[in-house]
Amino acid sequence: MKKKFSTAWKASKQPRKQRKYKANAPLHIKKKFVSVNLSKELRKNTGKRNMQLKKDDKVKVMRGKYKGKQGKVLEVNLKLSKITVEGMQVKKQDGSKANVRLQPSNLQIIEIAERKKKSEAKKETPKKEVKETKIVSETKSQDSQSKVKTKENKK
Repeated sequence: MKKKFSTAWKASKQPRKQRKYKANAPLHIKKKFVSVNLSKELRKNTGKRNMQLKKDDKVKVMRGKYKGKQGKVLEVNLKLSKITVEGMQVKKQDGSKANVRLQPSNLQIIEIAERKKKSEAKKETPKKEVKETKIVSETKSQDSQSKVKTKENKK
C-alpha cells in the first residue's frame, strides 16, 4: 500500500504535490508551517528572522481585512494551519460573532510569550509530584498506625 506521507519528498513544482505534502504531513511537521516572521526589534534581540507561533504571543496583522490590527493569539490550529487572534471577529447572519481564522503568512509577531527551553522542560518532570504523594501516603499510614496504638493503650 502506498504511504500518504513521504519523508523522502524533496520538492516539486507541481501544486498538487505541494498541497498533498502539506495536507498529509504529521503534526510535528505541520508545526513548522505555522512559523511567522518577527518584528525588527525581536529580530535584533533573538537573532532569528521567524519563529513558530504559540498561544499568548502578540501579533500584528500585515495583510487583509484586519491589516494593522494587533491582538493576542487565542488558538493555533495545526491541522488547518490557521490562527485565531483576539478581537478579530465577524458578525454572522444570526447576529452572533465568530472568530476569524487567519493564515500565519499574513501575521507578524510583536511580543513573544514565555517559552521554556528543552533543557528546562526535561528538568520539570511529574516524577517529583509522584514522590510527594508517596510521602503523604506513608505519613497517613503512620498516622493510622499511631491511632491504632493509642486505642490499644486506652483499653
